[in-house]
Amino acid sequence: MTKNKKPNYTYAAGRRRTAIARARIFFGKGITTVNAKPIEEYFPGAVNKEIWSKPFKAVEGSDKYYASIKVEGGGLRGQVEAAAHAIAKAFTKENREQFRTPLKKLGLLTRDSRIRERRKVGMGGKARRKKQSPKR
Repeated sequence: MTKNKKPNYTYAAGRRRTAIARARIFFGKGITTVNAKPIEEYFPGAVNKEIWSKPFKAVEGSDKYYASIKVEGGGLRGQVEAAAHAIAKAFTKENREQFRTPLKKLGLLTRDSRIRERRKVGMGGKARRKKQSPKR
């Protein structure tokens, strides 16, 4: 019989708009991947790099930790912000006393609850657009 051994990663899920990211952080050196692609390839550009690297910089864990992330739904911006949220939540599970304060100061543990407003019946197509009224 095999023993149920503790997994060597910490798991957390993060969300933004309709995007959901499920992150596993591992201790040690490795390449951070998103949907089995390197993170720089999946989220190209300096702006995206700034967003997803924030949790690593906050805990000074760029060289000590790496992550495996699965994202689905939403657009690229929503996905990268969901990934950052998931990584930050996983770090707090890893070491709450040490990591929670710097991550909270940067606002990485707060779920951004703003989502698309639903379209209402009887409106002229969009959520807040009014139908055009006749002049006479």
